[in-house]
Amino acid sequence: MEPASHVPGTPDQHGADKAESHAVPRRSVFSRLLRLLRIAVGLTAAALLVLFAAVLFVAWNAKAGLSEEYHSLARHGRHKVAIIRLEGPILEGEGFVKKQIDQVRQDSAVKAVVLRVNSPGGSVTAADYIYHHLRKLCEERKLPLVVSMGGMAASGGYYVSMAVGDAEGTLFAEPTTWCGSIGVIIPHYNVAELAAELGVEEDSIKSHPLKAMGNPLKRLSPEERQIFQGLVDDAFDRFKQVVAHGRPRLAAEPGKIERLATGQVFTTRQALNHGLVDREGFIEDAIDRAIELAGLDKSETCVIRYRGWPTLVDLLLMSREPARRSELELLLDLTTPRAYYLCTWLPPLVRPGSQGWEN
Repeated sequence: MEPASHVPGTPDQHGADKAESHAVPRRSVFSRLLRLLRIAVGLTAAALLVLFAAVLFVAWNAKAGLSEEYHSLARHGRHKVAIIRLEGPILEGEGFVKKQIDQVRQDSAVKAVVLRVNSPGGSVTAADYIYHHLRKLCEERKLPLVVSMGGMAASGGYYVSMAVGDAEGTLFAEPTTWCGSIGVIIPHYNVAELAAELGVEEDSIKSHPLKAMGNPLKRLSPEERQIFQGLVDDAFDRFKQVVAHGRPRLAAEPGKIERLATGQVFTTRQALNHGLVDREGFIEDAIDRAIELAGLDKSETCVIRYRGWPTLVDLLLMSREPARRSELELLLDLTTPRAYYLCTWLPPLVRPGSQGWEN
């Protein structure tokens, strides 16, 4: 049978199907776009709610201090050994280390402290500030303090380590630790000849010639050098007194501290031979010693450490590290003459992130 021919004036079935097939995708694209728009709006609203909740969470907990993190031994132990971490250059006293000290002071469950040091040192004032508050914490709370040295505990790092006092067997160094560097330095760079070649002349307006002492565009005068040397000598005497308090055996031997206070860095083996440290061991060995000194039971002791809370800027930037000081602040800080308990001839150029909330 022949197929029926198309009658004029009646719709072509194939044409209708074809038109419908074209119409459906157009409606489908619009529907999909509308659906995607709704999803985007929903996700944005959800993200804003999560961010708002995170800000409230951070703001609420920031008032309570640092967050506490489980480290080892009995997770739910009723006693705590707190690890206070000193990592990187020591450039400020009122920083992450001080916050950890304050956190320990407020927690009556903490029965002993392990100071984890991995630092080349830093400014005289910052190192002495941390040393003072560690000593004050241990004396007020009657807490035993044990030091665990990491890769480096030199100069200001060693200075702070002396907070252990005269307790026996409390200074642990890892096999590859560098420590010591007992000394003081005020960095100064003389670029006067280079400045003269470039036609740069120091012409500051000052109240007294000594106001600009330390300016790298001119040579130090004998008077300026004598003044700076006096500042170094005074800080150096303080350093040796602190070492004598923390290492009474060294102080008992006439001239021993003087012979070791050359700024030299010592390996662990050398430091053991000289009496600069007590034992070779890792942080777990220092923890065991702290537990022993505090008379605790390992099965009832939880070892914890601290983290800081991120700021709003950190959350907005989705950063895992806290916001750092601007380059301008760092540059201005570097132009200020100051003494360092620091194992280097170059002053620090950046601040460590290890004192922030990430580590």
